[in-house]
Amino acid sequence: QVQLVESGGGSVQAGGSLRLSCAAFGYTYSACMGWFRQAPGKEREGVASIYSSGGNTYYADSVKGRFTISHDNAKNTVYLQMNSLKPEDTAMYYCALRYSSSCGRLRPPNEYNYWGRGTQVTVSS
Repeated sequence: QVQLVESGGGSVQAGGSLRLSCAAFGYTYSACMGWFRQAPGKEREGVASIYSSGGNTYYADSVKGRFTISHDNAKNTVYLQMNSLKPEDTAMYYCALRYSSSCGRLRPPNEYNYWGRGTQVTVSS
Protein backbone atom coordinates (compact mmCIF):
# COMPACT_ATOMS: atom_id res chain seq x y z
CA GLN A 1 0.00 0.00 0.00
CA VAL A 2 1.46 3.32 -1.08
CA GLN A 3 1.56 6.03 1.56
CA LEU A 4 2.62 9.64 1.01
CA VAL A 5 3.37 11.92 3.95
CA GLU A 6 3.92 15.64 3.40
CA SER A 7 5.67 18.02 5.77
CA GLY A 8 7.32 21.43 5.80
CA GLY A 9 4.36 23.74 5.39
CA GLY A 10 3.94 26.87 7.46
CA SER A 11 3.37 30.60 7.48
CA VAL A 12 5.83 33.00 5.89
CA GLN A 13 5.88 36.56 4.66
CA ALA A 14 5.93 37.39 0.99
CA GLY A 15 9.39 36.93 -0.45
CA GLY A 16 10.21 34.14 1.96
CA SER A 17 11.01 30.49 1.34
CA LEU A 18 9.77 27.08 2.40
CA ARG A 19 10.80 23.54 1.54
CA LEU A 20 8.13 20.89 1.41
CA SER A 21 8.95 17.21 1.75
CA CYS A 22 6.97 14.17 0.72
CA ALA A 23 8.10 10.82 2.10
CA ALA A 24 6.84 7.94 0.00
CA PHE A 25 6.35 4.44 1.35
CA GLY A 26 5.34 1.20 -0.26
CA TYR A 27 5.83 1.87 -3.93
CA THR A 28 7.78 -0.84 -5.67
CA TYR A 29 8.85 0.64 -8.98
CA SER A 30 9.50 3.96 -10.62
CA ALA A 31 6.72 6.50 -10.65
CA CYS A 32 5.87 10.07 -11.54
CA MET A 33 5.75 12.22 -8.40
CA GLY A 34 3.84 15.48 -8.38
CA TRP A 35 3.05 18.44 -6.18
CA PHE A 36 -0.38 20.00 -6.36
CA ARG A 37 -2.09 22.80 -4.50
CA GLN A 38 -5.61 23.83 -3.74
CA ALA A 39 -6.73 27.19 -2.42
CA PRO A 40 -10.17 27.67 -0.83
CA GLY A 41 -12.85 27.83 -3.49
CA LYS A 42 -10.48 26.86 -6.27
CA GLU A 43 -9.74 23.67 -8.13
CA ARG A 44 -6.69 21.60 -7.37
CA GLU A 45 -3.87 22.54 -9.72
CA GLY A 46 -0.56 20.99 -10.66
CA VAL A 47 2.54 22.76 -9.43
CA ALA A 48 5.46 20.53 -10.40
CA SER A 49 6.33 16.94 -11.23
CA ILE A 50 9.41 14.73 -11.50
CA TYR A 51 10.08 11.09 -12.33
CA SER A 52 11.35 9.15 -9.34
CA SER A 53 14.34 7.66 -11.17
CA GLY A 54 15.39 11.02 -12.62
CA GLY A 55 14.66 12.87 -15.81
CA ASN A 56 12.78 15.98 -16.77
CA THR A 57 10.92 18.23 -14.40
CA TYR A 58 7.72 20.09 -15.18
CA TYR A 59 6.34 23.27 -13.64
CA ALA A 60 3.24 25.38 -13.76
CA ASP A 61 3.90 28.74 -15.40
CA SER A 62 2.95 30.49 -12.18
CA VAL A 63 5.87 28.95 -10.28
CA LYS A 64 8.61 28.68 -12.91
CA GLY A 65 11.82 30.25 -11.74
CA ARG A 66 10.66 30.26 -8.10
CA PHE A 67 9.96 26.62 -7.23
CA THR A 68 12.25 23.62 -7.67
CA ILE A 69 11.20 19.98 -7.43
CA SER A 70 13.74 17.28 -6.63
CA HIS A 71 13.83 13.64 -5.62
CA ASP A 72 16.14 11.74 -3.27
CA ASN A 73 16.07 8.06 -4.23
CA ALA A 74 17.89 6.94 -1.11
CA LYS A 75 15.23 8.52 1.08
CA ASN A 76 12.26 7.95 -1.25
CA THR A 77 11.45 11.60 -0.69
CA VAL A 78 10.33 14.34 -3.06
CA TYR A 79 11.03 17.96 -2.22
CA LEU A 80 9.53 21.23 -3.35
CA GLN A 81 11.79 24.20 -2.69
CA MET A 82 9.67 27.33 -2.82
CA ASN A 83 11.40 30.72 -3.05
CA SER A 84 10.11 34.25 -3.55
CA LEU A 85 6.75 33.20 -2.19
CA LYS A 86 3.71 35.32 -2.97
CA PRO A 87 0.35 35.61 -1.22
CA GLU A 88 -1.24 33.85 -4.18
CA ASP A 89 0.85 30.77 -3.36
CA THR A 90 -1.27 30.29 -0.24
CA ALA A 91 -2.93 26.87 -0.46
CA MET A 92 -2.95 23.33 0.82
CA TYR A 93 -0.12 21.52 -0.93
CA TYR A 94 -0.46 17.84 -1.79
CA CYS A 95 1.98 15.21 -2.94
CA ALA A 96 0.80 12.61 -5.43
CA LEU A 97 2.13 9.51 -7.17
CA ARG A 98 1.31 8.11 -10.59
CA TYR A 99 2.62 4.77 -11.77
CA SER A 100 3.92 5.31 -15.28
CA SER A 101 7.06 5.02 -17.39
CA SER A 102 7.52 8.80 -17.33
CA CYS A 103 5.83 12.04 -16.32
CA GLY A 104 5.78 13.41 -19.85
CA ARG A 105 4.18 16.68 -18.84
CA LEU A 106 2.44 18.35 -15.91
CA ARG A 107 -0.52 15.98 -15.72
CA PRO A 108 -3.90 16.75 -14.16
CA PRO A 109 -4.88 15.47 -10.71
CA ASN A 110 -7.19 12.75 -12.02
CA GLU A 111 -4.23 10.95 -13.59
CA TYR A 112 -2.58 10.33 -10.21
CA ASN A 113 -3.21 7.16 -8.25
CA TYR A 114 -2.15 8.05 -4.69
CA TRP A 115 -2.32 11.19 -2.58
CA GLY A 116 -1.01 12.52 0.69
CA ARG A 117 -3.13 14.44 3.16
CA GLY A 118 -1.52 17.76 2.42
CA THR A 119 0.42 20.48 4.21
CA GLN A 120 -0.75 24.08 4.53
CA VAL A 121 1.28 26.97 3.14
CA THR A 122 0.24 30.50 4.05
CA VAL A 123 2.00 33.55 2.64
CA SER A 124 1.19 36.95 4.10
CA SER A 125 1.76 40.27 2.38
